[in-house]
This record gives sequence, structure tokens and C-alpha cells, in this order.
Amino acid sequence: MKKKLISLAVAGALATPMVVSAQGTSVTMFGSAQAEYATVDYDGFTSQALVGDDTGRSRWGVHVVEQLGGGLKAKAHLEFGFNTGSSDLGFARERWVALANDQWGELKFGRVQSPFKDFAGGQTIDPFAYTTLQAAGSGGTMTASANGMGSGAQSFVNSAIRYDSPKVEGFSFAALLMPGDSEKLDPILGGSSSPNSGGEDGEWDFQVTGKYEATIANEHTLGVFGGYSRDNISSKQRSLQMLSFGPGADDEQVWRGGASWNFRGFRIAGQYEDINDATINGAASCTNAAQLGSAGPNGEFNGDRGQCNSAMNVNGDGRLWFVSGEYALGSTRLIAQGGMSEAKRTTFADKRDVSSFTVGAIHSLSQRTSLFGGYQRNMVDDRNGIFKDSNVYTVGMRHNF
Repeated sequence: MKKKLISLAVAGALATPMVVSAQGTSVTMFGSAQAEYATVDYDGFTSQALVGDDTGRSRWGVHVVEQLGGGLKAKAHLEFGFNTGSSDLGFARERWVALANDQWGELKFGRVQSPFKDFAGGQTIDPFAYTTLQAAGSGGTMTASANGMGSGAQSFVNSAIRYDSPKVEGFSFAALLMPGDSEKLDPILGGSSSPNSGGEDGEWDFQVTGKYEATIANEHTLGVFGGYSRDNISSKQRSLQMLSFGPGADDEQVWRGGASWNFRGFRIAGQYEDINDATINGAASCTNAAQLGSAGPNGEFNGDRGQCNSAMNVNGDGRLWFVSGEYALGSTRLIAQGGMSEAKRTTFADKRDVSSFTVGAIHSLSQRTSLFGGYQRNMVDDRNGIFKDSNVYTVGMRHNF
């Protein structure tokens, strides 16, 4: 009898998200598990299929909040990612501590997400974010390396300070400062020979974003956002990049602007980005840590599932735009979206243009469980002859806990 009672107690505990409170401190365990049957079919090559989650949605973690008094809070956040289709035991996602107050906002220290990813555009306007159909990498929105400042699914910024303001009269902003030495911080591409993104030799990278949101006539919700990202490179990084990719290496700058509109079951959102002097591992690049599967040294297709259609030519300029439309029909969201990337010519590489469109649906079985699926077509005009047209198909399931 005792064994049965113990078993029931354990089962009940596991069936409920764990929230523990003691002396003004709450500890919440959270997570998400996702699996897709996804295929990336490059023209002229064998299809590359997968059952699992290599877009970085699956995760688990702990979030701690302590009430310090006077409205001040201390927070800690530890998060790990995993792939449901492999034996991967977990990789680092966000890891930070913070001080927060409803009056002046939140200040984080550690490994954080870029405001270009989760605050102003990026993943926030892509309903297929964290699936094989996502725009980041496929065409239309920025990607980045594991230590970059873009908006890819697995993009995080090491050694960073981030501030998020409270919303005042519909206005809010977020800023990021990265003062670290990336060559010692990037877990994927570290080493003295890699001209990585970041603050090597005292170079400070930063990002500033702002947005305005308002509800009109209790039916229309409007949002406008914008931002600026600067990835400064040191003299050492500049010389190494010029050695590998020719003259023209300079600090990477990205300007972003966009808007969203919600009316009843309809939603339309879009953004435009202007890129100047793309660095090899900055927000405008695409590495193995930021895409599906793997790719060659310049992000090109090499027989795997990698997609780097948003990447700029190193040392080059370019532009990106993306637009998404949704309609809610009961528990199902019907989605159509598309994007375009233009990577201008450099002394190292010729011009490349990419356009893509995606159609699909997301169906909610409950507040925590959903099914999704769709089709994406990527059309590439690459005068280097490296990148290829592709068809992408996926169907998957996600459960949040």
C-alpha cells in the first residue's frame, strides 16, 4: 500500500511544472520538447531528412526569482538545449543573473539573447521560429554564430550586459553591451586563428533597439520597432579577415526597422535590414551553430541540411526583408510568409540573391501542445555557383512544460 501511495505522489509531482517557494524565493523548472520529420531537398542532390530537433527548440532549465524588498528582485536563469533525435545530453543556452524592478526595468549579466532575436523583430515576428521552416538562415532575417549578435535560433551572446526597460506609454527599449574577448569565449570557433565576432583586444560590441505598441479601438494592435547593431573588429581580426577574404574588412553595422498589425484573427508583420561590412562571424554570417546541420567554410551547401541563404559575403554589404501573414481559424493558424536576401559583390565573392516563400499551419491541441507543418521554397541566384535552390518539407510536434 505504501509503495502505491509513493508511486502516485511521484507521478503527481512529475505531471506538474515544478515551482518551489521559500522565504520570498521561487524556483521554476521549465522546458520544451519538439520533434520534426523534416526534409531539405537541394536541387540535383539527394534529400537530407531528419527526425529530431536541430533547430534548437527543445530545452530545459531553471528560473529563480528572489524578492529583495522595495520592489527589487534578484533573478538567475540556467537553460540547456538538447536534440530529441540524438544522444546529445545538452548544450548551453541562456545563463545569466539579473536585478529587476518594475519601475526601472531589468539588468542581466552573463550569456544572453540578442535584442535583435527576442525583442525587436527577428524570432518575434516569425511564427515558424524554431522549426525547419524558420526564416533565420532560410532567407529574410539575420543569423549568427554561437557568439554572434543576430537572431538565429541558436544565437546567444557571451560575456554580455543587457538592459530591458519597462513599457511607458507604449514605448520600451533594450540594449546590449559585449565587452569580452570572443576568441576565448566562442565554444564553437575559439582559437587564435579564428577572427571571431566580439570584443577581442578591448573592442566593445553593442546593440540598441526600441519599439512602440498601441491598441486602437480595442481591435487593432499596432507595433513599430527598430534597432542598430555594431560588431567592432580589432586590428588583429581585421588583418586575419583581410588575409582570408581580401581587402574591405571593417566594423559590421546592421540597421533594422519593421512593424506588425493584429486585427481579430489576422496578423501581418515584416522587417527590413541594411547590412554594412559583414564580418565572418557577426550577425550577418551563418555558421554551423546558427543553421540546420552543417556547411562548408563559407556557409555553402556540402551535402548536409545546412541553410545559409541569409548570409552576406564576408567584407560585403547587403540587405534583407521579410514579411509574414497569419489567420487564426479556431485552434489553427494558417501562415504564409516570404523573404529576400541580397549579398552584394566583394573582391572575394560575386553577388548572390535569394528569395523564399513558405506556407503552412500550426494547430494547438492544448495550451502546451501543438502540431505544425508546411513547405518552403528557396530560390537562389548565386554567381559563385555554390548555393543551390531547395525545397523544405516538415511536420512536427511540440510540447511545453
